[in-house]
Amino acid sequence: MDALAGLLEGPRARGAFMIRACFDPPWAVRVEDRAPLTVMLMVRGDAWVVPDTGERLRLRAGDLAIARGPDPYTCADDPGTEPRAVILPGGECGYPDGRPLNGSMDLGVRTWGDRPDGAEVLLIGTYLVRGEIGGRLLDALPPLLSLTSEQWDCPLTPLLMAEVTRDEPGQEVVLDRLLDLLVIAALRSWFAGPSAEPPAWYRALGDPVAGRALRLLQDDPAHPWTVASLAAGAGVSRAALARRFTELVGEPPMAYLTGWRLALAADRLRDTDDTLGAIARRVGYGSAFALSTAFKRVYGVSPQEYRAPTA
Repeated sequence: MDALAGLLEGPRARGAFMIRACFDPPWAVRVEDRAPLTVMLMVRGDAWVVPDTGERLRLRAGDLAIARGPDPYTCADDPGTEPRAVILPGGECGYPDGRPLNGSMDLGVRTWGDRPDGAEVLLIGTYLVRGEIGGRLLDALPPLLSLTSEQWDCPLTPLLMAEVTRDEPGQEVVLDRLLDLLVIAALRSWFAGPSAEPPAWYRALGDPVAGRALRLLQDDPAHPWTVASLAAGAGVSRAALARRFTELVGEPPMAYLTGWRLALAADRLRDTDDTLGAIARRVGYGSAFALSTAFKRVYGVSPQEYRAPTA
């Protein structure tokens, strides 16, 4: 498995929120849905994405932005425009004073805003559950990133525009897969660009020593790895491996392996109905008890509590 494939092994949307937003200036929408990841593709006109902290971002036609939750932000025709609607968890919408919108901005199938042929049109796709996006991927992304039309010509825009407003059997699954493809294609381009800041382990994959050890751990986390067996696989001494790995990745090999195993377990807890024992065996723990103990130490909750849906 190559480095990027490992990072993008998800996403796996299930019933994602996808909509075509159509507005005439002035307009502004406050987003407080706490979603783990939202994609905004500017189809027509201009818009601004204004986070509560950090740099605001201007989107022009053809540009794409990805916002990593759960922090709120505002989308608007201009940074100074006051929001007239608030997006809440679960796709609920209301006025800034708390009153529900009651469908007053609904324009048809997955279409929302002022009028269907508004001057400014965005395609918006939102992953509603963190487990649908691998934790390593979320941790590797900044709160807000963008690709301009000069950096990446999105080939999916015409298909997304055609599919988002269809109301046919199985359409939800079609849109989920299109959203996954859009995110993977966009992030592949972003990671290849100069503005990307990938995590240390991702950069270390290019090293002949640390990179070889990382691939061994990522490809077979259930193997009973030791520093000695990793060093043999990388063709160096234990001391050389430990030194190089820690220098480039930022933590020793066994500490990285623990974090990698628990991240895989966390994703499977949210993504599957596998028993804790089955997950433990898959990620390299000898028993459900051993996994539960390590998981609670790192995540602060038991695997059962982590798996339970939050309100």
